Amino acid sequence: MTGFTPDRRSLLKGGAITLAAAATMSADQLLGYAKAWAQASQWKPEAGAKINLLRWKRFVEAEDVAFMKIVDAFQKATGVTITVSNESYDDIQPKASVAANTGQGLDMVWGLYSLPFLFPTKCMDVSDVADYLGKKNGGWAESGKQYGMHNGKWIGVPVAATGGLVNYRVAAAEKAGHKTFPNDLGGFQDLFKGMNKNGTPGGMALGHASGDANGWVHWALWAHGGKLIDKDNKVTINSPETAKSLEYVKSLYDNFIPGTASWNDSSNNKAFLAGQLHLTTNGISVYVTAKKEAPAIAEDMNHAHLPVGLDGKRRELHLGFPILIFSFTKFPQACKAFTAFMMEPEQFNPWVESAQGYLSPFQLAFEKNPIWTADPKNTPYRDVASTAMTPAGEAQMSENAAAAIADFVVVDMYANYCTGREDVKTAMSSAERAAKRIFRA
Repeated sequence: MTGFTPDRRSLLKGGAITLAAAATMSADQLLGYAKAWAQASQWKPEAGAKINLLRWKRFVEAEDVAFMKIVDAFQKATGVTITVSNESYDDIQPKASVAANTGQGLDMVWGLYSLPFLFPTKCMDVSDVADYLGKKNGGWAESGKQYGMHNGKWIGVPVAATGGLVNYRVAAAEKAGHKTFPNDLGGFQDLFKGMNKNGTPGGMALGHASGDANGWVHWALWAHGGKLIDKDNKVTINSPETAKSLEYVKSLYDNFIPGTASWNDSSNNKAFLAGQLHLTTNGISVYVTAKKEAPAIAEDMNHAHLPVGLDGKRRELHLGFPILIFSFTKFPQACKAFTAFMMEPEQFNPWVESAQGYLSPFQLAFEKNPIWTADPKNTPYRDVASTAMTPAGEAQMSENAAAAIADFVVVDMYANYCTGREDVKTAMSSAERAAKRIFRA
């Protein structure tokens, strides 16, 4: 492909670039597109704009490379300077909170879960950007709306999520008696027991792992009919349903590989790739790395959604990645322009492909991205937006619900019981007290 120079008219019509063409754009061609886009865009960056953007440290190298190409093209096309800093999952929220409280240091944050809801009054209204993108890209999944909207306006743009799905070794599962992955709670429990008995144990994070631990323990709670709060934001964690979920999780934990109570978000990746761990919940990054560094493991692993709940419904908490603009930025138009630009299909589709399944978009048109069918092991991650719930469960996302997940209220309840620090009643009571402190604030 050579000589790609889109003009303003083609962009205003929606563009004529095919996904195949976009995926093979050279740096010069991407820059040509970016210049035409900037000319046509409704958001005009301020003169001399300089954006400080904080994002999470990548787990898939090619994703970060593709992201920085988008940043580079935008800078060259608009004259805006973007400084990108990277922090671990666990460090994003504290650093973003400092900026929100001091009103300086950062202009944008590409963060985790419900980050904008921790300080909604400090987030710029980006409804114009979200509406523009939604109309262009097939609309927003309901979970995307819940992650982005507060009191009728968008306070963040939900870029994508990484699915907290089951990663498992096929041979170990088959040896444990499961030729197909179990879709019910009893079968999942039996699989863990069988794998541990055979010396090929699984394990899921029970430490303060922002993505991995929060994801599966909320699934376990919801699968048994438990909930932290009801739809009216009343704390309801102390319940018979929660007690059943605690006993269930303890039965899984008793068959885990040792050490999961202190795991962070990278611990299970390392153990799986070392051949020590045979089942966990994670994004697709384990598989992506295994294809390069441990092909035998990649060949023998697969992915699946967590089992349905007692009522037959699937409820999962995946790690959403919303991007926000602080209301105190001096360059609001530049920030909005970059947000819209990076999610235009002409470069967002290749970016999603580069992420190799690690980014599951909340915009419905991107379910057709070829990455989801290029390898059947990728396909389960395509449907993350349709199974995702927010940390608020059946309630509306709120500042308090965001605080509860940031404080690991639900994770600590399960960890305290599983490790023997508290019995069932005490663990529920402790979680109830912690939640009531938050929801009464």
